[in-house]
Amino acid sequence: MKTTIALTGLALLLTSPAFAQSAAEKTGVNSVLGVAPKTEDFVAEAATSDIFEIESSKLALERSDAATKAFAQQMLADHEKTSRELKSLVSSGKVKAGIPSTMTSSQQDMINKLRELKGDDFIKQYHSDQENAHQEAVDLFKRYGDGGDNADLKAWAASTRPALEHHLEMAKDLNK
Repeated sequence: MKTTIALTGLALLLTSPAFAQSAAEKTGVNSVLGVAPKTEDFVAEAATSDIFEIESSKLALERSDAATKAFAQQMLADHEKTSRELKSLVSSGKVKAGIPSTMTSSQQDMINKLRELKGDDFIKQYHSDQENAHQEAVDLFKRYGDGGDNADLKAWAASTRPALEHHLEMAKDLNK
């Protein structure tokens, strides 16, 4: 009975026009199924991901070893660039979506945790956060690039994904 109720609730969420992909994106259902997020969800997730990358990398520039600082400098430059590109797509009117100005509460929690750490503890946590964040970003950009509903944004997601895949490989190398 509980399973039936849960499945019915999930089906209603997935088929309700107002919440269909937003709820599925938030719960991770879209990622598991490989479904592209709604444009609004993609823009919000891409923007907050950039904010997190920029803020965490600024901390890494202050608190880490040479290899991590080099990685953080690259993340800072690349994510500031993608942030500008996304804002340009929205401000040009090609993409109809709002861009959040703050990261999610879970991303803010990760930043707060990083702020409490120093030395090797900071470096290990930053490396781990970077690998996880880039894995999520690659998945997000792949799903939207493959199946998004806005042609301009879909092309941007597809062209940006290789850099994110490179970032993921760099993060994995740091995490060894």
